[in-house]
Amino acid sequence: MTQSITEVFADAFKTTFPLKSSPLVDCITNPVTIESMANALLYIDAKPVMADLPEEFPELFTQIDALLLNLGHISPERKDSLLAAGRYAAETHKPFVVDLVGVAATQLRYDIGQQLLQNHPNVVKGNISEVRRFAGLKSTGRGVDGSQLDQSATALAELTKALQELTERFPNTTFLATGETDLVVSAKGQWRLENGVPQLDRFTGTGDIVGALTAALLGIGLSNDEAVVLTVSYFNCCAEVAAAQNTAGGIASFREKTLDQLSLLADQADWVQMVKGEAL
Repeated sequence: MTQSITEVFADAFKTTFPLKSSPLVDCITNPVTIESMANALLYIDAKPVMADLPEEFPELFTQIDALLLNLGHISPERKDSLLAAGRYAAETHKPFVVDLVGVAATQLRYDIGQQLLQNHPNVVKGNISEVRRFAGLKSTGRGVDGSQLDQSATALAELTKALQELTERFPNTTFLATGETDLVVSAKGQWRLENGVPQLDRFTGTGDIVGALTAALLGIGLSNDEAVVLTVSYFNCCAEVAAAQNTAGGIASFREKTLDQLSLLADQADWVQMVKGEAL
């Protein structure tokens, strides 16, 4: 019998939100969404720091609880910073997330992502088109956007198989592919998440926020799979509540209401009843 997401991760859903501690998360990310990511962390009672100078890493990595590496803005300096941070995270056993922004667009980003994967990150995430490219499959993504053509049932099954093969080489990494249906694959199982609303595709930074919040949940000690499933479910449920409240507003007001729910929904004990998804 197929298990629901809330059955598989029952303990984590019951005890994670509101957070009992405030993990410090370093986000090496792009300037377009840096403010949104920092505030999103604060809204769930985590603490952000946006430090990307490698000279600081020896001191910084004694203090942080988790790390996010986002490929959204690449320069020679940023490339060096991302790769150095990945090595430090591995050496100091800090949990970290790699966000594959744009790997479907350029070979350079793909190569950086593959180099970071060699450090065995806890989580590798991207939209479905980005993760397809990263897994060696044909991708029809454009720029940093995912393509609807990559989200058919056949394409999702193909991606699931490719990611299962990746977990054989990287058993300590959980892979997240986001889209209309979110796909989570690890060495321990595969899950499909079904929450969310179309409006999330119409303001920038939603994927970046998911990456930062995932790192925060890793920083409080959740397993890779728990952190991914809870983050995606919680964020998408926030968006569903926002959409229901925003019947007379536009995308800008929907964005504000979604971010507002990050600090509100956790206090509603029944929010878990909104969660939709199942084990594959």
